[in-house]
Amino acid sequence: MKTKYTLLLLIIPFFSFAQEKETTQKKELSMRQAVVGLWTDLRVANLSQLQFCGTSDQYSFTRKKDSTQAIYIANPRNHTPKEFMTLTSFNKLLLSKGEKETKRFPRLKWVDANSFYFHKSGKTFWVSNKDDEIKISELWKLPKGANITAEDKNKPQLAFIDKHNLSIATEKGNLQLTTDGSENIVYGQAVHRNEFGINGGSFWSPKSNFLAFYRMDQGMVNDYPVVDWASVPAKTKTVKYPMAGGTSHQVTLGIYDLKNKATQYIQVEGPRDQYLTSVSWGPEEEYIYIGILSRNQKHLDFNKYSVETGMKVKTVFTDKNDRYVEPQHPLWFYNNTANEFIWLSQRDGYMHMYLYKNDALVKQVTKGDWIVNEILGYHKDLNEVIFTSTKDDAMQKNIYSVSLNSGKVRRVNKENGWHAPQLSKKGTYVIDAYSNYNTPKNINVTNVAKPDESKRLLSAKNPLENYNTAKTKLVKLKVENNIVLNGKLIYPSNFDSSKKYPAIVYTYNGPHVQLVKNSFPYSGNLWYDYMANKGYFIFVLDGRGSSNRGFDFESATHGKLGEVEMRDQMKGVEFLTSLPFINSEKLGVHGWSFGGYMTTSLMTKYPNVFKCGVAGGPVIDWSMYEIMYTERYMDTPDSNSNKAGYEKTQLWDKADKLKNPLLIIHGAQDDVVVWQHSMKFIRNAVKTNTPVDYFVYPAHKHNVRGYDRIHLMQKISDYFDLHLK
Repeated sequence: MKTKYTLLLLIIPFFSFAQEKETTQKKELSMRQAVVGLWTDLRVANLSQLQFCGTSDQYSFTRKKDSTQAIYIANPRNHTPKEFMTLTSFNKLLLSKGEKETKRFPRLKWVDANSFYFHKSGKTFWVSNKDDEIKISELWKLPKGANITAEDKNKPQLAFIDKHNLSIATEKGNLQLTTDGSENIVYGQAVHRNEFGINGGSFWSPKSNFLAFYRMDQGMVNDYPVVDWASVPAKTKTVKYPMAGGTSHQVTLGIYDLKNKATQYIQVEGPRDQYLTSVSWGPEEEYIYIGILSRNQKHLDFNKYSVETGMKVKTVFTDKNDRYVEPQHPLWFYNNTANEFIWLSQRDGYMHMYLYKNDALVKQVTKGDWIVNEILGYHKDLNEVIFTSTKDDAMQKNIYSVSLNSGKVRRVNKENGWHAPQLSKKGTYVIDAYSNYNTPKNINVTNVAKPDESKRLLSAKNPLENYNTAKTKLVKLKVENNIVLNGKLIYPSNFDSSKKYPAIVYTYNGPHVQLVKNSFPYSGNLWYDYMANKGYFIFVLDGRGSSNRGFDFESATHGKLGEVEMRDQMKGVEFLTSLPFINSEKLGVHGWSFGGYMTTSLMTKYPNVFKCGVAGGPVIDWSMYEIMYTERYMDTPDSNSNKAGYEKTQLWDKADKLKNPLLIIHGAQDDVVVWQHSMKFIRNAVKTNTPVDYFVYPAHKHNVRGYDRIHLMQKISDYFDLHLK
């Protein structure tokens, strides 16, 4: 294959392909270890239940003590752990309440350094240590099958769903708030299919006097059948699935007043199918703020409403974009001061902080060609916001603070990598768990004001040190408009430069996903190591459309999903096949979900490039995918919007373009990319007499999880062995 592409920096560090000699014989990864090893026998060591103790700067964790376990609490000023209680003592408390003993502590939720609560057997228990005497009390018991939707961080109360209706559990008992809940009327749960950063549907007010909650009417949304094949005869369950261009559900927001025992619904103006996002309580509980996003997702009004009357007070600000606006966070009243908040927006092309006072923009707090991943909290004494960001490198997530006075940004952590921090309530200390290419996991507790004052709590050993893992190198490719893409090339540990190797391109390349990161393991997936050491090269590239590179990078695919992404992936293929040790006649491609769409697209548009492919849970026709996601990136499929874009990117009518073996895999209970997608492709393949391979997992939804995944990955591996070896 002749290649024409711009190579910015071939590989980092520079390739050295001399075969390395191992001084000791290392073990080979089994398929089981490659798939589930990092969750079983190859698990990276960790400190269990490491967390700050509620509002305190002190932190807790559990670990073994002799033949049992124990909870420890440490003060970050000296880090000397003090035993809180043993599992033996904990079990005695359980027995005193008529509960069975447990082999490990349940998930503990600390209120302060002297008390925590936990859930067990539908009950909630409170444990406190006062005057060195540990006591347990039962707070409440939930109905069997009830689901908790929101726990109050200030008081022992929570919201839960029972038989479709919303209730509150308090120390005084359970209180049912709604009566008309059903399959069609959904209360207190995430709406809009969890888009727009929505991961919950009940919201406690700052002083615990109110509960805001979503009410979603989805009676007008199409029913979609999902078959349970485990029953004989099989049973059909219908789910509500709003497809692009179709009828969407209707959402309102209610507020329950615990004192007056009354519900007030917010009077939101506009079309019933607009989106209600980023629900935010004002600190004085006088106002609640809602992001009202238009159905076409190009216009966001952030409105302020009166809690007392439910009426709109004003529109605080508006965000709009010709492509789309995607709110992902609520307002953050960082100092618990009314009318003083920070909003995260991509309005300048990157996700940054904007400071508002008295409902007016004061200034943009952070700036630059990098994004703020998340806000962790606020250090009042320093007047600094602590956050994670890609500021130093898009392949890293590090911890920073920014001064609200000067706008100066400083880094809190020292070591590069992918950090998963927890910040204390006061913003003074951070529990920093991170990994990088060479570090399985380190955990530090760091003083935010004085980052040099850091205590290492854990340095995990490499669980792979005795195993033969593949070699991984970073790749940077320059494509059109001088855009640089990040990639990884994974090659066999016994690489021989005189040989020609088959290669597999693993792809996703869709929104909100990043595959190339500075994290452990270096390859990113032990299945890559497994296949590499079986004699394959694996290539991964984050093309335009993937996350953490800014709005222009992500939205370059708008209206034409798969087109720009394929061009970028083919640049990767050009680079890959230019290497003298790659057999360009033996290329495979594999991906799942959006990656399954990409795999099928590449196999049909470039039928002579890839010898075979494996597409898992693939989108085949974007007009059959859910409204919220699809209309953001593709608009609607009607003739007045983007009918041509939908027709160009659909794949079912391109089945006859397939020339080489393609295995399509789908979960029979998939309610994300519904089964009909791949069925539509298969149907047209039959009509056009086009051979295609197919496999169904009857007990799984969109992803094949658990130990069944070993079967999945073995099947995929065997398919590549059959066609590429």
